[in-house]
Amino acid sequence: METNTLRVLTGAAALSLFAGCGGSGGSTSDSNMPAARTLATTTVAGADASNATQANAATFGLTQDANFYTVDTGAGLVFKIRRTDNGVSTQSAGDIASMIYNGVQYQDQARGTQLNSGFDYLYNNVSAVAVTATTVGADTIKITVQAGDLTHYYMARRGDPNIYMGTHFTTEPSTLGLARFIVRVPIAALPNGPVPSDLRGTNGAIESGDVFGMPNGETRSKHYSNMRLKDWRYIGATSATAGLWIVRDNHEGGSGGPFYRSLLNQGTSTNQEITYIINYGEAQTEAFRPGILNTYTMTFTDGSAPGAIDTSWFAGMGLLGYVPDSGRGGVAGVGIANRDTRYAYTVGFANATAQYYADANPSNGYYSSAGMLPGTYTMTVYKNELAVDTRSVTVNAGAVTTLNTITVAGDPSSVTPKWRIGDWDGTPNEFINGDKLTTMHPQDVRMAAWSVPDYVIGTSTPATGFPAYQWKEVNGNLVIRFNLKQSEIRAYTLRAGITVGYAGGRPKIAVNGWSSANPAAPNQPKTRTLTVGTYRGNNTMLTFNIPASELLVGQNTLTLTAISGSSGIKYLSPGYAWDAVDLIPTP
Repeated sequence: METNTLRVLTGAAALSLFAGCGGSGGSTSDSNMPAARTLATTTVAGADASNATQANAATFGLTQDANFYTVDTGAGLVFKIRRTDNGVSTQSAGDIASMIYNGVQYQDQARGTQLNSGFDYLYNNVSAVAVTATTVGADTIKITVQAGDLTHYYMARRGDPNIYMGTHFTTEPSTLGLARFIVRVPIAALPNGPVPSDLRGTNGAIESGDVFGMPNGETRSKHYSNMRLKDWRYIGATSATAGLWIVRDNHEGGSGGPFYRSLLNQGTSTNQEITYIINYGEAQTEAFRPGILNTYTMTFTDGSAPGAIDTSWFAGMGLLGYVPDSGRGGVAGVGIANRDTRYAYTVGFANATAQYYADANPSNGYYSSAGMLPGTYTMTVYKNELAVDTRSVTVNAGAVTTLNTITVAGDPSSVTPKWRIGDWDGTPNEFINGDKLTTMHPQDVRMAAWSVPDYVIGTSTPATGFPAYQWKEVNGNLVIRFNLKQSEIRAYTLRAGITVGYAGGRPKIAVNGWSSANPAAPNQPKTRTLTVGTYRGNNTMLTFNIPASELLVGQNTLTLTAISGSSGIKYLSPGYAWDAVDLIPTP
């Protein structure tokens, strides 16, 4: 169990805590975490705290009146679930209507904490919401919310200051086409959240009503609270005396894989919003996975980080879609050979039903993934975020599938280039502004200029000479200059790698007086990406064969031009994120 006692206070400290939940500086592996079993609870230290918990546990129980089910957890947390729709659009049957922890109200009384915009509005305002409650044994309580084919659970266990939750549906809620659970807390009760998504002090929207500017030229948005899925286990906000967190399970019912990013937090003048994404439509690269019980826990602490606990007691709660450990299996791999030891490797597993991932041991490449639903999966080995090996593996209930050493054969870096700009790792992080892409808008004053002088091979560097993003209407032409000797004149292939393309954006090339044909638009997400804190789409390598007759002894000029059949203004014009560009001899 973690003994971390991190606490956020103000300003940079708030951002620091958020990153400490597993942000860009590190990775949290769930490879040994049984599916939907390991969540979190409060770590309480000291005899006084223990005695207080035991005394309060005697108050544990469920009561009801005409409007609410009220649950006393016996751990300082009392919460209410609305039983009926009161006609207010922001307050729906099934919402959390009150959360009082140690005498402080953490629920906005004008709005509900709810799924999407409320259970009444999940399926185009036609949902009839049924809310029921029961005690299960002496120590647990279950409240069930039924709306259309969506079933949501609130659960409590004696002595835990937690609201355990689960969501199951077979059809995506039609009102938004996605599913997310939003906790709404009065901002005065939890003032400290991630700085990039704190909208207080902004002076108006600069894009689409959800990206805002500050008077000093900085930018803020709910989108900039994002982290890669594999890098976080819990999200939340704090005050000087308390913390409220949502802790995820293994997210087997999500979509997008281990590197997927989505909004997580938003601070406004009225609310601290903490959002658990079940399925999300922004920058989506694969189909949603309905039919899975997604479980997650809201937990209250003294401000310290939540620790891990076993939630195997869910097995006795009669939850729709729950699959016990006995019905699950796993995969273990002896190792991964031919790795580039400068990079972390991740092994992903995905099929139409579920997704999982495991971190590879940096010394030998060993990996293991437990708690997987039975089935046949596409197994992908990633060098950082670039797929370099793909194969099939079958998981059986009650068994671990053991794999021999895998030898990576699909790393583009294994080919020796004439020259290369950037790294083949599936990210634009090594380029200009690469360290700022996920936490601010491209027009933010902290960004370096996107338009750059010509890139000279042998002199320029990616970090100062080549932009992470290229747009049709911002920096539509990038020029690379390189020299060739007489003995080097031959046919070459230019490989241009992008991690995502927006609005059909992709590069074409010209070398000296020769131009390539326009390449077809790659398959990429249809939503915004580059301006909402993500470069993650479908990694794509475009290749261009350059005839030897078009090359010169001495200096050659290569131009990369952003093209698309679509148009847009500035940072919403067609564009893409770079992975790497290199020139290799044509085989």
